[in-house]
Amino acid sequence: MPLVEVTYAPHVPEATLRDLGSVLPHLVSLAVRCPEEPYDGELRPGDVEIRFRALGPLDRSGLDVVIEVRSTYVESRAADRQERVDRLHTSISTTVALGDFGVHLSLPVAAWAQGDD
Repeated sequence: MPLVEVTYAPHVPEATLRDLGSVLPHLVSLAVRCPEEPYDGELRPGDVEIRFRALGPLDRSGLDVVIEVRSTYVESRAADRQERVDRLHTSISTTVALGDFGVHLSLPVAAWAQGDD
């Protein structure tokens, strides 16, 4: 399950952030799919968690938006991580008008548990 944090400058319109939030679950799922964690095109609760945070008065960033994606390390995913993040950046830029933005893909060794409620 990818965790996504979107940090944005105050001048980024809310409508743009809403557009981004609507496409990110699918685009991120495509970017991190692998044989160990396939993506069938059907998102379920908990598959992708997205958090939006406005830059604070002490934060420093030269970009309008920074998208940080964290997904569990698996060898097949790590082998081509730069290509994955490049494709994700291209997919986002052709779908949402963001201006200057960056995408960071992190693959930590991690575990996830979720109830079936």
